[in-house]
Amino acid sequence: MLTNQPSWKNWRLLTDQGRQVWAYKPNSNAMEAQLDHANNITAEEISQLKADFQFDKSGNPNSGDQVFRHAAINAKYHDFKGQVPRSDNPGQQKVIDAVIKGIHYFSFLQSDDGHWPGDYGGPLFLLPGLLIASYLSNTPLPKPHREMMKLYLCNQQNLDGGWGLHIEGGSTMLGTVLQYVSLRILGLEKDHERLAKARAWIKNNGGATGIPSWGKFYLAILNCYDWDGCNSLFPEMWLFPKWLPVHPWRYWCHSRMVYLPMAYCYGQRIKAPENAFIVSLREEIYTQDFGSIDWPKQRNVLCEKDAYTQLSPLLRWMNFCTNHYEKISCNGLRRKATDYILGYLDAEDLQTNYINIGPVNQVLNSICIWHAYGADSEPFKKHVARWFDYLWVAEDGMKMSGYNGSQLWDTAFATRAMLESGLGKQFPETLAKSYAFIDYSQIKSEHPTHAQYFRHPMIGSWPFSTAENGWPVADCTAEGLSAVLALHHCGLVKPSLDQGRLQQAVDVILSYQNPDGGWATYELTRAPKWLEKLNPSEIFADIMTDRSWTECTAACMLALLEFQESHPAYKTGEIGKAIGAGIRFILGQQKPDGSWYGGWAVCFTYATWFGVEALGKARGRGYHGDAVLSARIKKACGFLIGKQKADGGWGESFASCSKRVYTEAAQSQVVNTAWALLTLMAADCEDQKPIERGVQLLLDRQTDLGDWPQENISGVFNYNCMITYANYRNIFPIWALGRHVKQYVQA
Repeated sequence: MLTNQPSWKNWRLLTDQGRQVWAYKPNSNAMEAQLDHANNITAEEISQLKADFQFDKSGNPNSGDQVFRHAAINAKYHDFKGQVPRSDNPGQQKVIDAVIKGIHYFSFLQSDDGHWPGDYGGPLFLLPGLLIASYLSNTPLPKPHREMMKLYLCNQQNLDGGWGLHIEGGSTMLGTVLQYVSLRILGLEKDHERLAKARAWIKNNGGATGIPSWGKFYLAILNCYDWDGCNSLFPEMWLFPKWLPVHPWRYWCHSRMVYLPMAYCYGQRIKAPENAFIVSLREEIYTQDFGSIDWPKQRNVLCEKDAYTQLSPLLRWMNFCTNHYEKISCNGLRRKATDYILGYLDAEDLQTNYINIGPVNQVLNSICIWHAYGADSEPFKKHVARWFDYLWVAEDGMKMSGYNGSQLWDTAFATRAMLESGLGKQFPETLAKSYAFIDYSQIKSEHPTHAQYFRHPMIGSWPFSTAENGWPVADCTAEGLSAVLALHHCGLVKPSLDQGRLQQAVDVILSYQNPDGGWATYELTRAPKWLEKLNPSEIFADIMTDRSWTECTAACMLALLEFQESHPAYKTGEIGKAIGAGIRFILGQQKPDGSWYGGWAVCFTYATWFGVEALGKARGRGYHGDAVLSARIKKACGFLIGKQKADGGWGESFASCSKRVYTEAAQSQVVNTAWALLTLMAADCEDQKPIERGVQLLLDRQTDLGDWPQENISGVFNYNCMITYANYRNIFPIWALGRHVKQYVQA
């Protein structure tokens, strides 16, 4: 069927209710039983891994997720046995055939539990944190995993010897130093040609003293940087009165849950013991003798290649105060603060079944729990077991994912894509499995400590990944609800989500709406915009507050509008008011050229799709002047048509996100093209030529099996870091072609 490299077959993805764990030569389907067994690997097998996982990033640094896909297709694939609708028009028939072929292929990638696994890597600062935690706690990862990580880091090295913040990015001090240290932890000798080249890059760019604050923190943990070279992480801030606008409970939850364990590590001055390896590392990454460095003067030193945001005068003043506080800090108060933080960390572990909100939080919590309770403690062992939930194998090696997966998110999108036209009904088993997964993933109970530790109420919500992770997200809830409503409407499934659970989802969506009319991600906006002036990261923007986004707002509006269609009597006034406010927010976010900026994918094509979908769905329902909505939609269409490439497609570079200006990719991208087509068709664009040309590009790019190629990276967070969504290349072309079938073929 598809050609595997010989050692690819030794890696198998085990799944259970959304959990994903890669095992080397598993002897059963039991996840926990694989870890000790995975240490067994011969020198010959290591040599085979090196041969089979060679990867040239110069053409495209994005892997095609081929290890998982080849195994899934080879194990299950058979020719389509359903009834393909026939059309007298050959052009229309090609589109019908492409949709059937696309869904048919994609259905074989679905796991038995109903979700779609996929590569969710991309950021390069994640795996080094795990390796530092493993080294510090003397908890080595299995040998096959270490070999695969080594291959991944080598495969993703840039030609100049460095590494970027993410796989498509230019080399930075953060990326280069952290990958360098990681490869040394994994056993590469300092004289290895890859490390020699990386070391030259580091020293030619000023040495590791210029690493951004997150890098300073990780190096301090490793005892390769002095804690005095870090700005105070001021654990006592957690003891401030809750009404203060700077209290950390007001931060965006990802920042809150990262700076929480960072503050504990800083307060305890956790660091690895000095040994010959650490002493050697210090010599390798600095341009001067480690012992002679004036550490306090390095606190704000930053390599110019890493500078994305500047430390504000307000933050510099606050750092001045807290750094001086460290000289007179009260031991009792510090102990009280770190005790509070440890209790909070314990609650986060229990609330998420030790998965935690994300990979950085997982790694840092692991370090804190190891320090507090020991390597033999049950809490630490539970953390170690969850390390494997974040690891993913592809043809470029083993990487660390940006979450424990995108399971619910991808499944909800995939379900809606398949149901866009009547052709999806040819796949009842696939849709039944996705419905079962979405049903299982809805959050049905509250954590006992959710209020104590600042969690948004979550009954009725859906997470981004799995029910075990359990962090509710506004637009994930919206997409989950939209998928359920579409499944109920299609008549292929026996509804198990009753009226009460649908209403719970609506209630939690309503509870997420901000006073500005928009929706944020995990929580309501809790702090004023000026809190962003305390952003200490230097590499990300908008990390301090959870603010409203066009995409989140549109998704929530669409779910409410769809719910109203089938349940018009429930909270009619409240829902109508929420939709009206959402429309005003989206109109306010539209740029003069007709586009919307996308905060969660690349970029203007993505958010413009959401904006037009929401305005188009609201048009004609009395929520806002239809002439105004039509004019704004027409302007968005004009923007997109003006960006269409000569080959009929659309293509954006990740630079659109970081520069916040539409930036052309060198070639058209199937994902951007699909978003643009979905937008134009949602807008009922009068000019059909751009649509036909875009459809033709999707048809031309589809493989014989029904797949599409993995092209540029398509996800983003915090403006500056890109992330992979491997399933987008299937979901959105299927969706766009399905809409074309519905509107122009089946009509």
